[in-house]
Amino acid sequence: MIDIYALAETCLAANSVEEKLARSAEAAALISADDFAVETPNAVQPIAQPGRPLAPRLVPPRALPQRGLGSAEGRAALVHAVAHIEFNAIDLAWDAVYRFRDMPRDYYRDWAQVAADETRHFQMLSARLAEMDHAYGDFDAHNGLWEMAVKTSGSCLERMALVPRVLEARGLDVTPGMIARLNDVGDKRTVDILEIILREEVAHVAAGSRWFAWCCAREHLDAQATFARLISVHARAALKPPFNETARRAAGFSEQEINGLLAQSAA
Repeated sequence: MIDIYALAETCLAANSVEEKLARSAEAAALISADDFAVETPNAVQPIAQPGRPLAPRLVPPRALPQRGLGSAEGRAALVHAVAHIEFNAIDLAWDAVYRFRDMPRDYYRDWAQVAADETRHFQMLSARLAEMDHAYGDFDAHNGLWEMAVKTSGSCLERMALVPRVLEARGLDVTPGMIARLNDVGDKRTVDILEIILREEVAHVAAGSRWFAWCCAREHLDAQATFARLISVHARAALKPPFNETARRAAGFSEQEINGLLAQSAA
């Protein structure tokens, strides 16, 4: 049997894009075969920056230029930004596997499947960048997703609440608008890719909802009140309407939670 934590660690450590993608796909396939052990003598290491290529350069979000979609450069920059999110999401999924021990086996299966999906999403976007005469690393990017992973590294409950249910759920909200703008400029090829990603990201956010609820039940906490508190403390800036209420419901958000998001964003 494979040591699932050591396997996840090798994915996190991979530095090159090619190595990261290959290790991620291989690890996810092994875990899907259910031939893995969840007992290991190795202690969890403090969270660190995962392996990554030298490019893209990481800058503060405000340092990223605003580009319109009317130009080929602007559309390539958008594809690159989404590709960067997906590349980070590979590491986020494997860190969720590596860092949080004593979870049910289905938890590890879920996040390995998420990693496999994010790997495929990145590959589609990377291919689209090549069609646009660009490559991953050609534009600057920011490190916001991983910064939240660092903040939540001590708690699976907080990780499930604030990464999939806040930051990744933000993708459910903004992607329809991106699709509409790309349709307006006739970029059907990118639209097709984003529509696939949007459909599949619902399941990823749903995994966060499922395991957040499980962690709350384990700690005898009210899930909806806990989620509202965590957002208030850590993620008020991430609440920007409009919200994709249909997708959020499909991803496990209750009506009370959606109403709470609307109220907090208006406060």
